[in-house]
Amino acid sequence: MKKNLFKFIDNIENYLCQLLLVVFVILLFLQIVLRNIFSYSIPWGDELATYAFVWFAYLGAAYATKMSAHNRVTFQFKFFPPWVETFCGVLTDLIWIGFNAFFVYLSYDFVFNKMNLFWKSQTMGVPMKYFYFILPIAFTAMTLRIIQNNYLHFVKKVDLIDPEAKALDEMTKSEAARENNQSMGEK
Repeated sequence: MKKNLFKFIDNIENYLCQLLLVVFVILLFLQIVLRNIFSYSIPWGDELATYAFVWFAYLGAAYATKMSAHNRVTFQFKFFPPWVETFCGVLTDLIWIGFNAFFVYLSYDFVFNKMNLFWKSQTMGVPMKYFYFILPIAFTAMTLRIIQNNYLHFVKKVDLIDPEAKALDEMTKSEAARENNQSMGEK
């Protein structure tokens, strides 16, 4: 039970992104069908789909951080000793954490101190605070995931490889194995 809870928490961005993706795709599909077939649309459908997409994008950024899938330019480090890559990686992560912390402060201040309670969404009538609350949530989650990745990398010695690099490596290996099998078949 405890293990499943930790697994759920560790993958919460993934689960929420999947849910939000389903919600906004279904809403948009319904809107298209209703408009084209019945000349009707759900008044709040487009607005909710838009907010679900915004939440999806921000939580997706947090999930990409967890997966170490954010874009980084690392080619130049092949010409330097390994410690240079490590130092620059830690430095950029510290800068990223600083940026996120500053943005968490700004967004929290905006949502809870500067935003008027009477600002509501146009068709749903929901206070805009709830939609903008994704900003401090996402940047806090990204910060925690950066710290988690550095802990895994430097303390636990886990080699974190982004999913695209992993897939590319697997494709290269399978291609090499296929070529090897073809050459063995020709002999």
